Amino acid sequence: MRLNRILLSTALVVVALVIQVSVLSRLHLPGAVPDLLLLTVLGLAMVYGHVGGALIGFGAGLLADLAPPADHAAGRYALVLCVIGYFAGLIKPETGQVKSATGPMAVVVGAALGSTLLYAGVGALVGDTAARHVGLPGLLFTAAVYDLLLAPFVVPGIMALARRTDHDPLAEAGGAGQGTDLSSGWLSSGTGLRIGGQRGALGGLKTKARTRSVRVGRIKGVKRL
Repeated sequence: MRLNRILLSTALVVVALVIQVSVLSRLHLPGAVPDLLLLTVLGLAMVYGHVGGALIGFGAGLLADLAPPADHAAGRYALVLCVIGYFAGLIKPETGQVKSATGPMAVVVGAALGSTLLYAGVGALVGDTAARHVGLPGLLFTAAVYDLLLAPFVVPGIMALARRTDHDPLAEAGGAGQGTDLSSGWLSSGTGLRIGGQRGALGGLKTKARTRSVRVGRIKGVKRL
């Protein structure tokens, strides 16, 4: 990853983790907790792609695993966010611009449900049955609702910051040339030169008949070769 991507991702992940631990986890909302760290990973992954999303997700999840008051095995949430970041990065648009909010919102809902299920599944493998006692359907519903309500205030801003600090020469050239077709301009200029050459040749042929016959004979000979 580029240095500017690493610096921005690290800063956003640390800020999101601090707010997650110090504010959101203390709200004592029914069901799940709004996952600001997940939304941060999603916003960066939809700009940086699947590889960047997986790396950022793994790093963010590992920090969450080690940050107090973590009460689960280290690496559990790192695996969850790594998988979520990878799949979220697969929907990165080629132009880097999202045309509608429907796609990102659907990604948020899918990521909230998928991360909750994956976290509970990994917990079941290591012997953590807390999700069964709390109630998995309630966790899925509240996680999707909370993250969906929080996403419009988080994801667009993170994606805008990521695009602004990520300078892509190809994307900038494509954006600057929007509405104009460089290839058509090239072809039109080439056509004008050919037409002008043909007109000049015709004028010369009208004035010099013998020269024209000699030139035509030479051109035909060259074409046969």
